[in-house]
Formats: sequence, structure tokens, C-alpha cells
Amino acid sequence: MQQYGDGPAAAIIMGVSGAGKSTVGQQLAERLGWRFEEGDALHPPQNVAKMRSGQPLSDADRAPWLAAVAQVIDGWRRRGERGVITCSALKKVYRRQIIGDHGDVRLVYLEGSRELIASRVGARRGHFMPPSLLDSQFAALEPPGPDENPIIVGIDRPVEGVIESIVRALGPPAQSPQSAGSNLGDKG
Repeated sequence: MQQYGDGPAAAIIMGVSGAGKSTVGQQLAERLGWRFEEGDALHPPQNVAKMRSGQPLSDADRAPWLAAVAQVIDGWRRRGERGVITCSALKKVYRRQIIGDHGDVRLVYLEGSRELIASRVGARRGHFMPPSLLDSQFAALEPPGPDENPIIVGIDRPVEGVIESIVRALGPPAQSPQSAGSNLGDKG
């Protein structure tokens, strides 16, 4: 477990459905010793029902969900906690709503080809998001630009490599009294 000095208060793991947000988010939070929130769990029941039936969400449908994601992040910040939250955050306007002007919230974009992600979505079971909505996800996707200071990580490798890239991009761990004299070097 690593604790970060002046690093971010929160990391939003974003990308289309099937990019690995939940897997990466959970493992990243465990690695950092941060709280974890599954953004999909914050969807109102009517959103889940709509997606389950194969209908993409409208911006109006997403509004209460995005507000709930922002509230989780704001709660962590108020309490001085750090956390990782998953959220597709496909459009820049959504990301602005979630992040606002908080410079201590980092965006982590899990980037992958449509083919790779389609194979993942087709293989998973029990998720409310059907494979038929993947095209609408890619159509809505506005990859984050440099002005959003994103951490962009390719997902075409093992999860451990994805996590390591994110940890490195977030910054060096704060020195604890026990580790102040040791330098393990970069193992990646």
C-alpha cells in the first residue's frame, strides 16, 4: 500500500464499457490504499433498466448519475480521503461536471481498440450493459485532450502493466520513515 504526498485526491477511471474500468479501478485502489467506488452502482434504477433493454442513455438520463459521481469525489475531498471511482465519462462536458475546477482530481483514460473491447464485452456475463450498446459508446466518446491533463493508458496488455503505468503517472509515493533510506528502483 502506497500513500501519496501532494498527489491527487481522486482518480476517475474512464472509458467505454468493456475497457476494464472496474478491474483496473479496484486493483489501483488496493495498490494505493485508497477508497474505491464503482460508478455503475450510482446509476438510478431507471438508467439500468433502459440500458438493459438496449437503449442508450440520453444526457438527461446521465445527469443524476454524473451528479452522484461528483458527490462521491467531493465527499472524499471534504474528508481528506483519497479514492478511485469508475465512470465512463465519455464526453468532455460530463468530465467537467464531475471534476469541476478541482486540480486534485485526475482522469485516467483506458484506451483500446473497438475490436479488443468488443471481444471483452462479448465474453462478459451478468453485466447490465449489452454488447449492442458498444457502438453508441464509441460514437459518444470524446477522448480527453491535453487541456484535461489525462493519464492515457493502453489496455492491450496485462492489468498489472496498466496499473503500474497509472501508479507511475500519478507520481512518486511519499517517503515514509521506514522507506526514506531505501531506493528500490523501477521494476517496470
